[in-house]
Amino acid sequence: MTKIKPKIIKYSNERQKAIVSILWAYNWVIDKLRYIYEEEDLTLQQYNILRILRASPVPLSTLQIREQMLDKMSDTSRIVDRLVIKKLVKKVPCKGDKRLVDITITLKAVRVIDKLAKKEEHMDEILKSLSLTEAKTLHKLLDKISHFKPVE
Repeated sequence: MTKIKPKIIKYSNERQKAIVSILWAYNWVIDKLRYIYEEEDLTLQQYNILRILRASPVPLSTLQIREQMLDKMSDTSRIVDRLVIKKLVKKVPCKGDKRLVDITITLKAVRVIDKLAKKEEHMDEILKSLSLTEAKTLHKLLDKISHFKPVE
């Protein structure tokens, strides 16, 4: 049996290497989080929508939800429809514009979010190899990257 030698990836510079590391870490973290939400029959996007709705003092439209989502490419309407079927959100015609619907969170969804909040230690485990200072530094660096605006 012939052994396959892994190819060594060469990067043009440290920034390219960092990008690949960020992508690899993102996928690893998502994989670890996925099992937590699956226990409640939720996807990461569904959970994200529920947290957005819970934080809002007023009902939101799908457009307002999409603007706040982590994954801007999500089909918000389809995800909301699935949450309606699960009785986690309600859709009500907007009083100001009958073409729009207002989305509100149900008590059942609040209970699910509270249940998931008790699993925060599982989320903390994902970054257990980092000290609190390192985690704070990581957050600052990622925030710096995400708010970078190139000069046009």
